[in-house]
Amino acid sequence: MITEARHILITGGRAPVALELARLFKAAGHRVYVAESAEYHLCRVSSAVEASFRVPAPRHHPQAYVQRLAALTEELGIHCLIPTCEEIFYISAGLEHLTGCRVLTPDRSILAGLHHKGEFMILLRSLGFKIPDTMLISSAEEWRRAVMQAAQEGEQRVYKPAYSRFASKVILPDKRSASTNPHNRVPGEIEPPAGLSAEAPWVSQEYIQGRAICTYSILHEGTVVAHAAYDSRYRTGRSGASVYFEPLEHPAALEWVQRFAAATGFSGQIGFDFIEPENGTLYPIECNPRATSGIHLFSPEEGLTEALLNPGLLVQSGTVIVPRSARTAMLTLPMLGCGLKPGPGGFGSWRQALLGAADVVYRKEDRRPAREQFRIVYAAWKTARRHRISITEALTEDIEWNGEA
Repeated sequence: MITEARHILITGGRAPVALELARLFKAAGHRVYVAESAEYHLCRVSSAVEASFRVPAPRHHPQAYVQRLAALTEELGIHCLIPTCEEIFYISAGLEHLTGCRVLTPDRSILAGLHHKGEFMILLRSLGFKIPDTMLISSAEEWRRAVMQAAQEGEQRVYKPAYSRFASKVILPDKRSASTNPHNRVPGEIEPPAGLSAEAPWVSQEYIQGRAICTYSILHEGTVVAHAAYDSRYRTGRSGASVYFEPLEHPAALEWVQRFAAATGFSGQIGFDFIEPENGTLYPIECNPRATSGIHLFSPEEGLTEALLNPGLLVQSGTVIVPRSARTAMLTLPMLGCGLKPGPGGFGSWRQALLGAADVVYRKEDRRPAREQFRIVYAAWKTARRHRISITEALTEDIEWNGEA
């Protein structure tokens, strides 16, 4: 394994997963640097980071962004550049300019097919995976036809943009209408979403009731070298992003990811969302071809950084790094909000979960990122007002990728 310190450049420093990675690399003896377009971000004030650099916004200035990263990799003697959020799409499109170090991303064409919620399902179906019935909708006429057909046939469907994050625009079956019409929970008269087009399509997907399971894995040339499965009981809203991460022993999820890896030859970080009904079948719902919250389940002793820096040796030894500490983690601020509507198990279960999980941002030896959260939220609030978008959307407005060339 690696015995000497490496210089690591992490992008997406606003994300808790980026902060977690920075701390893991620091604990392993490496020097960590961060490049981020936001003025305030978690890694900016972390003691795990040697220096943080503000760079152009990748969504608005993609060429300048890649050029600045290329300059930083040369100036800092970077050995490995690790994207964590959707800036990975802009980095992958500029790989020819980032030749001075290893960049942990495949080509953008590969990422795009996994990020697009419709194309991901098409890929899985071609590989023989069992998937929910899925339909791509590219116009208002197709939308009305699909919604009306579902209503007439009594189907429960989920509607979501093909390009989206945090489930911020997902339309789920309406629980309120279940008592009067249990077979059709999505009203047939629902209007097409604004902006629906071939360039900004939506997906209609069969609604499957069951347990939500998430995974985070590191793959290398078709082999799984690190893996975590976790329960996501508590989310922002009914279908939003997970804020509570409880490790699961789930052999079927690992087997599914291993099968996917072997079928695609993928290399890099990747996460999957599944629904597991009572019969135990795993239905893939979405793919995030980047870092995801499963990173929070790994402790420094487990060596996740080796899977990122030296995956070939793990492949040779047949080692799969998994969390062994049974560490449960959470994002405390949104987890507190979940207490207003605690869901199954009620307030008592939520309180027990809150008291039993470790905050992923706060560390007694690295306290400043916890305070930085308030600056981040305030800055996002100002961006949301300026652009007339939600605060959730404002958090990723300058880095998200929605299929642009």
